[in-house]
Amino acid sequence: MLHREGTKIILNSLFVMILLNVIAAYSTDIKWVHTVVLILTSILMILVVQFFRNPTRTTPTSEDDEIMIAPADGKVVIIEEVEETEYFKDKRIQVSIFMSPLNVHVNKYPINGEVTYSQYHPGKYLVAYHPKSSTLNERTTVVTKHPKYGEILFRQVAGLLARRIVKYAKVGDKSVAGGEFGFIKFGSRIDLYLPLDADIVCQVGDKTRGAETIIAKFNKA
Repeated sequence: MLHREGTKIILNSLFVMILLNVIAAYSTDIKWVHTVVLILTSILMILVVQFFRNPTRTTPTSEDDEIMIAPADGKVVIIEEVEETEYFKDKRIQVSIFMSPLNVHVNKYPINGEVTYSQYHPGKYLVAYHPKSSTLNERTTVVTKHPKYGEILFRQVAGLLARRIVKYAKVGDKSVAGGEFGFIKFGSRIDLYLPLDADIVCQVGDKTRGAETIIAKFNKA
């Protein structure tokens, strides 16, 4: 299944790939040149198509609705206590997931609740694992409030190759864990800012599957 964000890019890429093969066919009679162009364009087309794949996922549930799931496929690269300066303006646990161009790039709500804050910020395009990318790069910030456990913040951060962040979340929207809230095109990062008493169940280096991997649990005390 392909994501709707890829429709235009896939069609444009297909047109360019066909055009390159036609040019190669009519510009030379050398067979190996035709073969090389066909192989290279086919590989590039496969890479473009796989980037926009949107696989079906089964989101875990719990009786008390206390789990927070991964908002994206990727690798956990940061788990640390930080000062969140945009919305909470206090200390939070930051969990960051880096997405390579080979990962699924559909972004999913990590918890149930209601969107209370949604903001886009223009910015730079530093590599996504750069320490300052969370505050200097193009990014969006979304806050969801769970009726029992309060608010968490999650941020889409553009990377070196990402040139467009798509955010669907609007203030007042209902967030459903595992439901789509956005898409980032071509390499990026997602940051989660969780309460200090959250029980983090992942570790740095863990691979995540968006809408499936459990990242943390709320403290039910």
